[in-house]
Amino acid sequence: MSLKIVIKMAKPKKTPEDKITTIKLLEETKLRVEKLREHKRESYDDILRKILYILNVARDSPEKAKRVLERIEDLRDRMIAEEAEIKADLKKEKDSTPPKD
Repeated sequence: MSLKIVIKMAKPKKTPEDKITTIKLLEETKLRVEKLREHKRESYDDILRKILYILNVARDSPEKAKRVLERIEDLRDRMIAEEAEIKADLKKEKDSTPPKD
């Protein structure tokens, strides 16, 4: 039996009153946060909201939180594999293109 977990978090609509802030992170913290990124365009705000969601879920259902983290890991592994494949294809294409005179 395969279980698929889909997380859909409603993003609050931005209003003119919304302020963008800067937070300072150690490089190690930044790298750890980035490990929860599911796709390249996911913002730090999205990632931090996801972390807070997982923490809230973990209070009531640790197993569900674990499944969410496993799903994120699977998606991230896929993203990394796709990026490596694209890089390899680009390298092959570049290597097979005859030099211009």
